[in-house]
Amino acid sequence: MKKINIILFLTFIVSSSFSQDRPNILWITIEDTSPQFIGSYGNKDARTPYIDKLAKKGVLFKNAFSTNTVCSPSRTTLITGVRTYETGAGNHRSKYPLPNFMHGFPYYMQQVGYYTTNNSKTDYNVAKERSFIDQAWDESSNSASWTNRKPGQPFFAVHNFIDSHQSRTMTSPYEQYKKMVLDQLPQEDHINANEFDLPPFYRDSPEMRKQFARVYNAIKLTDNKIGELLKTLEKDNLMDSTIIFFYGDHGEGIPRGKTNGISLGYRVPFVIWFPPMYKHLSPWGSGIVSDELIDFEDLAPTLISLAGGQVPQYMKGRVLIGKDRSNEADHIELSSDRSDNGIDMIRSITDGRYMYSRNYLPFMPELRFINYMEIAEIKKLMRRDLAANKLNLLQKSLFEERPAEFLYDTKNDPWETNNLADKPEFKNILLKMRRQLDESILASRDVMFLPEYELELISQHTNLYEYRLDNKNYPLEEIYSAASLSGMRGNQVAQKQVALLNSKNKIVRYWAITGLRSQTPETLAPFSHAIIQALNDPYPPVGITASAIAYDVFSNKLAQEKLNQYASNTNDKLALLTLNYLLYVGNKQPFIATVQKLSKKKGLKENIEWACSDFLLELKELD
Repeated sequence: MKKINIILFLTFIVSSSFSQDRPNILWITIEDTSPQFIGSYGNKDARTPYIDKLAKKGVLFKNAFSTNTVCSPSRTTLITGVRTYETGAGNHRSKYPLPNFMHGFPYYMQQVGYYTTNNSKTDYNVAKERSFIDQAWDESSNSASWTNRKPGQPFFAVHNFIDSHQSRTMTSPYEQYKKMVLDQLPQEDHINANEFDLPPFYRDSPEMRKQFARVYNAIKLTDNKIGELLKTLEKDNLMDSTIIFFYGDHGEGIPRGKTNGISLGYRVPFVIWFPPMYKHLSPWGSGIVSDELIDFEDLAPTLISLAGGQVPQYMKGRVLIGKDRSNEADHIELSSDRSDNGIDMIRSITDGRYMYSRNYLPFMPELRFINYMEIAEIKKLMRRDLAANKLNLLQKSLFEERPAEFLYDTKNDPWETNNLADKPEFKNILLKMRRQLDESILASRDVMFLPEYELELISQHTNLYEYRLDNKNYPLEEIYSAASLSGMRGNQVAQKQVALLNSKNKIVRYWAITGLRSQTPETLAPFSHAIIQALNDPYPPVGITASAIAYDVFSNKLAQEKLNQYASNTNDKLALLTLNYLLYVGNKQPFIATVQKLSKKKGLKENIEWACSDFLLELKELD
């Protein structure tokens, strides 16, 4: 009898420790989706009743942003609570090490008694990802669920739906889309090609409408599956004790959305729904629309705090909910770097209405070469229309060099068609946001101002998060003084860049020559000697970039030879840099044999294979 009483007492103690004084938390994440395609955000053509119901009774955020524009960097910030330009994880699937003290945030929820499950996407873009996942989650699999927790134990569960992913909405062949999406929808749920408005930067044609209907149908299928999950939650009698977060991982997976550092790439649908039991936790109330600025850096500290844990000092995001709620932000910084084989670097500032984006490699257009997009029928269709001169000025501009700066009023121009950066009446806004960006970059010690070649070398012996904090190793102010010129055009800027080619700092020289790559041939003409001299710079990224300029602008034979050599370099970061330059030179003829030979080589890294494919596809289109 005494033993039975002891067992009952212990059972009481355990169940009391898991008593439902803290909410269950469910994350519903979807892929590659912008708010413009959700009914509750004002799209009357969308059919998203389950998402809309959550939004109607919950809190809909108009100004929620992914910190990046492609999945793996976005998920690095989500799982660590740290921005990718601090961890060095900005480049898609680069997988560099984190410091030992940095964990996936569900780890901290586990420490205070939460059962953590992930169903099932990870793609966290960190080294030793398997052990990182195992430490963060009690379960991470296609069958992971809240059902295996202890009686009364609060849970944090993630359910990720892939049906709106870019593979469904544009990349996979149409027949595969039919199998994966249309055939999974009841006939009455199908959204036909004439039942929606097209964004204005696409030519309105039957062929384009056929392709774009994929977006609406994929989101409809996603909404249906969300409805099924909510019914399961209700069947398990958990709706009354579970706070639900719904959001997309970054912008829409269409040309000019995902991978692009503008609002269409960053802004996401985001809803928080509070059950009556926990409505008192909502600082916004319920059934409302909020203009509050939030981004993915805020989610880890918010959930740790909501669970009753201690937020680690290295997490700098805001706590959105509870007694420790942070003050609202008046602006946030966002970033976009390499996606697959398509290199890029953009840093952005938004206050929710205005989106200011700084393009550090503007010689590449918004629709730069990324193989995952180039193989899609929608992108091929756009290139065919461009070649046939069927596009208007706005639609053509997506294939032209970018300005150094974008400034969009997303309230009055939601599709970002009118760049205000050169408009005198917006000069004060431009200068303010430019200053905010400069301050943010220096304060965060943005490590992505190192070329990817350098990031990889450093990561072989230390982590980038801690490396960037040592000014001796990483003199960011000196580096940024050169990088901040990159993309700005004109003789005075070019003179400064040429002078910086003599710097003792190899990264300063890299940014000097990278900036010169965006200057016009007329501006570069007086500086041919200095650029050709830089072909022999001992730092490979400088020599490669100088070769790209010297070949394309001055038809230099030595530069041509060096580019052919570097395209086949055993270091894939140097080869990829070279191949990206070759994609944007005028005369590609001298490099065809090299790229063809490289493309047939066994054991190629994926990004090199894709870059070769883009080069050869471009030649085919030109023919």
